[in-house]
Amino acid sequence: MLDRIGHLIKRPGLPDPSYRFLLEAEPADEAVSLDCETTGFDPRVDEVVSIAAIRIAGRRILASSAFRALVRPEGAMRPDSIKVHRLRQQDVAQAQPMSEVLLLHFIGSRPLVGYWIQFDVRMLDKYLLAMIDMRLPSREIDVSRLLRSQIREHAARHARRFALCRHSADLKLPTRAQHDAFEDALGAAEMYLVLEDMRERSVRLPRQRSDLPGAFSIA
Repeated sequence: MLDRIGHLIKRPGLPDPSYRFLLEAEPADEAVSLDCETTGFDPRVDEVVSIAAIRIAGRRILASSAFRALVRPEGAMRPDSIKVHRLRQQDVAQAQPMSEVLLLHFIGSRPLVGYWIQFDVRMLDKYLLAMIDMRLPSREIDVSRLLRSQIREHAARHARRFALCRHSADLKLPTRAQHDAFEDALGAAEMYLVLEDMRERSVRLPRQRSDLPGAFSIA
């Protein structure tokens, strides 16, 4: 976060003042769970093809008002990435380019939640730097780090993005489709609220299923 703020402070002002809302104070007890599906794992050359964002307010996951968009990449889709997210060239051919996807107003100044959220933010940063010459200043809450710091069974240093499904099962959460932006964002939001509930109550795994329902609700 400090690096991102420093990037802006070095300038005499925001590159585009119409994006000043990104630097407003964080709304109290709110966050946005974010996930991107991409053509690969190198932000320098790969592109976003699908994105989903779900607001979290207190213990409520506002799934019914989620932001979802397909994104038309500039380059051709690769067969290896199609096998992962199952989006074909024809599926995104009529989608908007990333420059027209109005995600930033949905996020606002809320912190971003996600499993390996740094990757998703780096992907968005690439587009923002090209569009408005700034990086996304949002605070990042990485669910994989919360797992490593709060749960003994997940103390290994190298948790992977694709372990989201396995970790959800460990927390007695619903099994969701993998590599779907909305389902991954929803799964990360559920995991975040359960982990926060565990932290506040000083609870460690193993947990009983009966402990979980009060941790969050989905609206």
